[in-house]
Amino acid sequence: MRKLFQNFIKCGILGWCLEISFTALQSLRRRDLTLKGTTSLWMFPIYGAGCLLAPFFRLFGHLHWAARGGIYALLIFSAEYLSGRLLWKKGLCPWDYEKARWNIGRVIRLDYLPCWAATGLLMERATRDA
Repeated sequence: MRKLFQNFIKCGILGWCLEISFTALQSLRRRDLTLKGTTSLWMFPIYGAGCLLAPFFRLFGHLHWAARGGIYALLIFSAEYLSGRLLWKKGLCPWDYEKARWNIGRVIRLDYLPCWAATGLLMERATRDA
């Protein structure tokens, strides 16, 4: 149980840091050199839930990194969709992809697949036993 909690914290912090960095870098497209990154407190438990992927990390550990990343991206898409729809029903969803070309239900962007694959691989690494 302690390991699960530690991995929850690791994945939550990792997710927050990645999101803040990602949104800050997107400001460059707007020529905003303040590089302000944003996130929401709701995102910590959502990213922290990445610790629940640990059984998949072990199950697919023998596969090539690209295959593992693709599988992790699909699992993360599922979690993003479920959490997004739940938050949306409560009027609390901090993201809205309605204007994105490849969105599904306003809560998933298919063009983010490479980002989620990389996130899954980073979470795999972060939760690996030392």
